[in-house]
Amino acid sequence: MDAKSEKQAMLRTQIDRSDALRSNIKSLYIYVVLILIVVVFSVVKLGQVEMFGRGHFLSPDSIVNLLRSAVPILTLSGAFTLLMISGYIDLSVGSAMSLSAVVFAWLILNGFSFLPALVITGILGLAMGCLNGLLVMKLRITPVIATLVTLNLFKGSALLIVPHGLSAIKGSAARPMPAWINDYGRMDVLLGLPWAFFVALAVIAVLVLVQKKTIVGKYAAAIGGNRTSAELSGINAVKWVWVLYIIVGFFAALAGVARASYMSLGDPLSGDGMELDNIIAVLLGGTAFSGGSGSAAKTIVGALIIMCVTTGLMTVIPAFWQIVAKGSVLLFAVVLNHLLVREKVNA
Repeated sequence: MDAKSEKQAMLRTQIDRSDALRSNIKSLYIYVVLILIVVVFSVVKLGQVEMFGRGHFLSPDSIVNLLRSAVPILTLSGAFTLLMISGYIDLSVGSAMSLSAVVFAWLILNGFSFLPALVITGILGLAMGCLNGLLVMKLRITPVIATLVTLNLFKGSALLIVPHGLSAIKGSAARPMPAWINDYGRMDVLLGLPWAFFVALAVIAVLVLVQKKTIVGKYAAAIGGNRTSAELSGINAVKWVWVLYIIVGFFAALAGVARASYMSLGDPLSGDGMELDNIIAVLLGGTAFSGGSGSAAKTIVGALIIMCVTTGLMTVIPAFWQIVAKGSVLLFAVVLNHLLVREKVNA
């Protein structure tokens, strides 16, 4: 082997090692980040509270409360991942969740039982997703613009439903909210966790299977990777991305039901920031912002990171600093996502 060939072989070996290291980091870093965050919040107040004792970050009550409050993002983030894998985004999910919470609470307050209220709210979610799909895929409005418009539409509708002088749909002395409204979001079913949490686990399992085992996941990756090539191979991009928007709308509604049940009222602002939380979770999970690759399972780990940070910071820093901290996490997620998912250009 001459010197030039030997140099090329060494260069290929270095590139292969670099790619292998990148792949290993991409596979494991999110779990390391989660563990580090848990460790930090576990020791930060160790001098004030007993390890695993009342008020400690890892106390049983704290873990149960964290998981219960994480139900909306766990319910929604898997579907949000599939949409972003396809190269599209929905910034209206928080407002869709808020409107769903308001409608669900209004239905319960006006005499509907749980199942009919759930079905009607689910249909509302499908309609909201269908509207987003129509604007983006049929009318070809840029996803960010289209979903910013519907964000304001859904939030405005939620605020209009709430009676004048009130901040939310809630019971009163004259017309109390049925006590069973919080059975879905709060009642202990197993290990202190409610039905909503186990529904969220089922949703996660289904969406992981959808991504890995069905044409929906394969088509989403193909469209996100190269829409033109996907369409030339026979994939109807308009149809399948529209379906993904509808799926996101449905699970936003289900998240709204969980939030309304947890709070025992319909707050028109309860979904504020949910779109940001989902974007952070998706990016932390390694999904390329431009689409084409990603993992619904790892997004769930990203969602747990968001909830750990949010819950942990409540006991450490003032509320306004929590916004700064969450913005810092988003910045970290964007930079790390760029470094790990960008394509390596070979000279």
